[in-house]
Amino acid sequence: MSAVPRIPLLIGGELVQSKTTQWRDVVNPATQEIVAQVPFATKEELDLAVANSKEAFKTWRNASQGTRMRVMLNLQKLVRDNTGALAKSISLEHGKTLPDAEGEVGRGLEVIEHACSIASLQLGEYAENAASGIDVYTLIQPLGVVAGITAFNFPIMLPCFMFPLAVATGNTFILKPSEQDPSSSLMLAKLALEAGLPPGVLNVVHGGPETANGLCDHPDIKAISFIGSTHVGTEIYNRASKAGKRCQAMMGAKNHCVILPDADREVALNQLVGAAFGAAGQRCMATSVAVMVGEAREWLPDFIERAKKLKVSIGTDRDADLGPLVSPNAKKRVEGLIQQGVDEGAELLLDGRGLSVLNYEKGNFVGPTIFNNVTADMAIYREEIFGPVLSIVSVDTLEEAVEFINRNPNGNGVAVFTQDGGSARYFQNNIDVGQIGINIPIPVPVAWFSFTGSRGSKLGDSGPNGKQAVNFWTQTKTVTARWSAHASGVNTTISMK
Repeated sequence: MSAVPRIPLLIGGELVQSKTTQWRDVVNPATQEIVAQVPFATKEELDLAVANSKEAFKTWRNASQGTRMRVMLNLQKLVRDNTGALAKSISLEHGKTLPDAEGEVGRGLEVIEHACSIASLQLGEYAENAASGIDVYTLIQPLGVVAGITAFNFPIMLPCFMFPLAVATGNTFILKPSEQDPSSSLMLAKLALEAGLPPGVLNVVHGGPETANGLCDHPDIKAISFIGSTHVGTEIYNRASKAGKRCQAMMGAKNHCVILPDADREVALNQLVGAAFGAAGQRCMATSVAVMVGEAREWLPDFIERAKKLKVSIGTDRDADLGPLVSPNAKKRVEGLIQQGVDEGAELLLDGRGLSVLNYEKGNFVGPTIFNNVTADMAIYREEIFGPVLSIVSVDTLEEAVEFINRNPNGNGVAVFTQDGGSARYFQNNIDVGQIGINIPIPVPVAWFSFTGSRGSKLGDSGPNGKQAVNFWTQTKTVTARWSAHASGVNTTISMK
């Protein structure tokens, strides 16, 4: 039997075998086969990565915008050319289907392509003769060593939400990917080096909470970006803020989809099926609550029949609609919440528990699950299940739907299906959620717009991508300058006239 490969750290452009004594198995969720082992980096290794990034910043910050832009241009081609290999690695360790994994790589690629425009994204402002003989201008400069901590559910897209713009603006970056599926993230980082990033500009350290805390506490790290669960995100945000760092934390969600009776029935139901059960529900933007308005509730039997036709299988089965959950613990938690929903009185219309896939009986499979008559006090509504479980809530009017959703503490994403422009406009103006889809169930914006969750789904003033990300990874210096041949005498006022 061949030895299980051990995943290295990436420090100073070199793959480094960790000296840690703490390793975690990386498991194929369809078979429970151990496919790799990931190290929990030592404090000394983390300090080495930070010191290396700090040294690299001295020269990278002065690299021309053209140089940084060309690296991003090279990286987008390499990612495009290696989409298949990246997707295969995602599927092996995460379990999502290959088409879904390929789609994830495509969304990450959008951000890299956006970073190719850094020459225009990082422009300052200039005012000649703002006062007599005085010019005022701004410099948009990098912060220094920055870091990102990502969740397991998008091991390519989430790192792309962070490091391309961070390094393109002149920072050096330390990535801590999820310990559950780290290989594709490391592969992406290696492609960035191949694209021309100098050694030390992008380092990768692996680990769990201790590594994340070490990044938050380290005095030489200036900013932290986090995407993951609410519990972890709140802890990281508070810890990083206490240490005086900038921090953005995109966290948990309870995403609703409102279906009005005037919606295109075929479009609405098909889109809802995909949004609720795709990726086995392991998306922070997955639709987990459908709010059926008025006569739209009569469409429920049709929706159930569509959900029953979804194929649950291993990720490499290209006919599969959803694969396994990421771990046995995830499966146990999801099935436990399903049972709690039954115990609390919700009507279980479709039960995905007890599912077995031929030849993969050890897989972490849970099929599409649908509850009706769900109320706001039930655990299946209050908690982010992160599995293929959809709760149905029925209301009589759009106004009731808006009021119901606005009472939820989270504000990540929401959608409405309607063919009436007035209803859509009312919805977008009155809903208190950061990202809104109109006839689109998962409203993740394109990369040149910022990811804008709100309320309990986000901590920090800015989100990933777009203008907000450029602002997050940079600092603005304002310069007021006078160049004159002769002194103009003493002036004790603040006026610049």
